[in-house]
Amino acid sequence: MNNGKSMRIFTLIRYSLFIIHFLIVMFQQRFDLNNIEKKKIYAVVGSTASGKSGLALALAERFGGEIISCDSMQIYRRMNIGTAKPTESEMAAVRHHMIDVVEPHDSFSCEDYVRLASAAIDDCISRGRLPIICGGTGLYLDALLRGGNSAPEVSGDENIRRELVEFSEREGVQALHDRLRAVDPESADAIHPNNVKRVVRALEIYLTCGVTKTELDRRSRQLDSPYDARVVGLRYLDRSILYRRIEERVDIMLRDGLLEETKALLGEGVFKVNGTAAQAIGYKELLGYIEGRQSLDEAIEELKTATRRYAKRQITWFSARPYVKWLDMDDEKGVKTFEEIVNNASELFSLS
Repeated sequence: MNNGKSMRIFTLIRYSLFIIHFLIVMFQQRFDLNNIEKKKIYAVVGSTASGKSGLALALAERFGGEIISCDSMQIYRRMNIGTAKPTESEMAAVRHHMIDVVEPHDSFSCEDYVRLASAAIDDCISRGRLPIICGGTGLYLDALLRGGNSAPEVSGDENIRRELVEFSEREGVQALHDRLRAVDPESADAIHPNNVKRVVRALEIYLTCGVTKTELDRRSRQLDSPYDARVVGLRYLDRSILYRRIEERVDIMLRDGLLEETKALLGEGVFKVNGTAAQAIGYKELLGYIEGRQSLDEAIEELKTATRRYAKRQITWFSARPYVKWLDMDDEKGVKTFEEIVNNASELFSLS
């Protein structure tokens, strides 16, 4: 038997075992989760500057809850103003979790978030408190609601990984990204060509088990959740109201010392060692001014524009999630009173 035929048979056997393992895991999780009482959690989601934090705080006080942040930047210490962390008085009024978890130079993954946030949920429930998720990082929320359940982990192949890295170094990152697009266009759309690690991983999954990363992600979403999650999303029918709130928030952040905070983080070397922190909106836009590449007014306008664009992406993400029940923050008369909003959210939670 020639080597080529042997490799094809080996790949077929490996793929078959992978599929069998996936089906067994999915069956076990469905059986187990359908025979236990799911954990009740509330969640308030939406775009930046939509009013999530204030509403979550009021709901926590009304329902005896504690807030679990779902923000990929609030987990970093000393990144306070730019990430719009709750104030000391707010955290004194209601206990918050998943804030100031790691140093800015540390790496932190979605898996890390699910592990720690799940523990925080269990802690709240054990003390008779209602966990209220609050934030706008949709990827974290999706993973959390699945309870970290996913398709079986693909162990990968070190030889394949090394070949892909060497190909990238030899032919360039775009050529590597083109290889991914040829087999998994959805992943290619979601991963930037410069993120070589993620491009390599997506290709490695396909070359190892014959299934694309997109397909594995789709299968993982079919797994049952351990949570009875009631999720309310905040939106503005008049989008200009949200944009005004964004501009006002940026002005307040600058007044509170965002520029000085950015300089301090830059001095620590945070933006050099942590690519995630370096991409945080609110900091990267001010670096142009600090480094003398543009005026302060230009940097501020760039910050406001970037924040509006980010809000649009968040709205698009949550609009595609069937588990979100939408709460309109305004009507034909204008912005609703805060009391109306809290009452409307309470009604949506009870109807979910």
